[in-house]
Amino acid sequence: MATIAAGCDHGGFSLKTLLIEHLTERGHDVLDLGTYTNERVDYPDFAETVAKSVASGEASFGLLVCGSGIGVCMVANKIAGIRAATIHDVTSAHLSREHNDANIICLGERLIGPEVAKEALDIFLKSEFQEGRHLQRVEKINKIL
Repeated sequence: MATIAAGCDHGGFSLKTLLIEHLTERGHDVLDLGTYTNERVDYPDFAETVAKSVASGEASFGLLVCGSGIGVCMVANKIAGIRAATIHDVTSAHLSREHNDANIICLGERLIGPEVAKEALDIFLKSEFQEGRHLQRVEKINKIL
């Protein structure tokens, strides 16, 4: 099982909490890097912490949740070695892994239901990078500073 670093802002707190429970039930180790309440906070603080945890190898994957999934994704992608993707369904979950070798899944609590979020997260973690024609593209992404 994988180690997953999880983080959110106040807008993603409920979904992050639910997904951490879901991951734990499936045997994953979860590093809950905050926030720990639904009191207003700034998403860049938590997205950066999760992204650095994944980039350093402390965690295999990251899970970020905010209201839309967009803000945390933008922040995470500023960290070298991160390929974060905002996911809305199972298809985008598996394609982000298979074609883009995404290592952080970003979800929007206001945009995705809890059951779809669980299914998308499971698919994200089970899917593997297909390499082939996609490898050259991911290597190009990794070279951009």
